[in-house]
Amino acid sequence: MQSILKPYKLLLLVCSIIMVTGCSRQHIDDYNNTSPDFDVLTFFSGELDAKGVVMDRGGQVTRRFSVEMLGTLENKTLTLEEWFVFDDGEKMKRTWRIKQNEDGTYNGTADDIIGTAQGEQSGMALHWDYKMDLSVDGSIYRVVFDDWLYKIDENNVVNRSVIKKWGFDVGEVILSIRKM
Repeated sequence: MQSILKPYKLLLLVCSIIMVTGCSRQHIDDYNNTSPDFDVLTFFSGELDAKGVVMDRGGQVTRRFSVEMLGTLENKTLTLEEWFVFDDGEKMKRTWRIKQNEDGTYNGTADDIIGTAQGEQSGMALHWDYKMDLSVDGSIYRVVFDDWLYKIDENNVVNRSVIKKWGFDVGEVILSIRKM
């Protein structure tokens, strides 16, 4: 009888974990009617700079970095160039191409992003999801970025990205972005 109950106990445990983690996540609608309103294409047009940290799943800072950004808006498409410099000397460049759809959602592409990033904006917040092949200690891992950006005021946005693998949080990036 005990061996018959083991699969059910495991199923109950998995369902409980899914319910707890699913209920604790925020939704873009949580930010309806918040201010200041986050006009994503306008905010990221022009010169920006940012400072951030990368953390492991335990919250330990593993890297620090700076980013210079230049956004150009043309024909309702934002081209956002980002130049990263990490504390270990590594340099990296990413160029996003971001469009706002007629329904108000966003699509974005970049050379190191798998497929198309999908985003939704409401009030002061932007929620953005995308897949990326991430290099860690010489190995490549396909991960999902669950990206939240919050407009603080006309010149500042805070970005929190939870990095997931197989649905589990494996790291986090926190970034403060300032419009010049």
